[in-house]
Amino acid sequence: MEYLKKAKKSFEQASSEKRETVAKILQDIEVRGEAAVRELAEKFDNWQGDFILSDEKKEQLIAQVPDDVRQDIRFAHDQVYNFALAQRKSISEFEQETLPGVRLGQKIIPMDTAGCYVPGGRFAHACSAIMSVATAKAAGVKNIIACSPPRGNSIAPAVVYAMDIAGADIILEMGGVQAIATMAFGLFTGKAANILVGPGNAYVAEAKAILAGTGKCAIDVFAGPTESSVIADSTADPMTIAIDLVSQAEHGTDSPVWLHTDSREIGEAVNNLVPELIAQMPDPDIPRQSWEDYGEIVLCSDRQELVEISDLYASEHVQVMAEDLDWWVANLSNYGSLFLGEGSTVAQGDKCSGTNHILPTRKAGYMSGGLNVHKFLKITTYQEISAQANKVVSAAASRLSRVEGMEGHARACDWRLRKFFPDEKWDFEVYTQP
Repeated sequence: MEYLKKAKKSFEQASSEKRETVAKILQDIEVRGEAAVRELAEKFDNWQGDFILSDEKKEQLIAQVPDDVRQDIRFAHDQVYNFALAQRKSISEFEQETLPGVRLGQKIIPMDTAGCYVPGGRFAHACSAIMSVATAKAAGVKNIIACSPPRGNSIAPAVVYAMDIAGADIILEMGGVQAIATMAFGLFTGKAANILVGPGNAYVAEAKAILAGTGKCAIDVFAGPTESSVIADSTADPMTIAIDLVSQAEHGTDSPVWLHTDSREIGEAVNNLVPELIAQMPDPDIPRQSWEDYGEIVLCSDRQELVEISDLYASEHVQVMAEDLDWWVANLSNYGSLFLGEGSTVAQGDKCSGTNHILPTRKAGYMSGGLNVHKFLKITTYQEISAQANKVVSAAASRLSRVEGMEGHARACDWRLRKFFPDEKWDFEVYTQP
């Protein structure tokens, strides 16, 4: 492969300092609790009021949302919620008898409490509220806590409306690391989240990762700064590619966008077009820095190498603008979500097409897909072994326990053999490791 444009920075270089900062904040909140959260909210958001959004204030904010905006938000909600319901129906409880007297089963238990983080900052992420809250609702989560950074005196009204119609039980006007810690520790609500979901900036992503790593709660994915890539062959339109790359670069200065192509002509054309399109943006500084620092154009020899490179990057979003789309579906493996053909763009998935836009970043696509209804479900199992079935199962488990050197386990099975089959003779010799 050949780089027609190479990134100046890597996300890993910028991450270590953030993780150290976040770890200190989380430790302080765990020790000092709500007092620490109040101090952070005042410092970063100039917020001194109540964190839990009251019903009265919620209705006032919702009243500010125009009818046409409500209609679009409801459309997005219906698309996402119905797709999540279809996911929920794709997995079911079952029970089967694997041997005479051996009954095994699978049970599906929704999580008690989900914490849904909705980013704030420069944008009012109403669609992010739908992605997390509506999916948790479709899963049957009992308590859904949603939070978002206040913008001035409140969360953005459109975000509040989206949270409300999606089914949030508690809405917190709070953002940043302190919001993640609040939901994880159950501060102000008394309900500690079993799982934290939702995208955020690098600090929010690090907070989720640290809490998951210490066993405080589960998380959806490592949803850090947005990543987007385009796979293009010689049939692709350079302008469409460039527009889509710039559209994703506006997320933030640390949001990488990549083009993987087997056409030098396409790569060079896009490389020329992107700076021109960025200059036409209302706020060009952010996408320009993103492109300059993290943007890449990689020239590959053929479509097989394109697959290998794309899977190596494991981008959050992968757009395919190439011939034979079914071939790419069959051969690509590592990505958060796939967008096929020129008619599909990440912006559609981000807003309202129905698939979830909370997706793995930083190569987490190697081992995980994006947020889906199954993330909110605990898949548990149960078993019932009859007395008669112990003649087979306990006998085998006893022998295997001794193979592993676990005498206590073996004796638990031995006891059942003696109890249920007192007239049988059993050879309970200790297995000696060779």
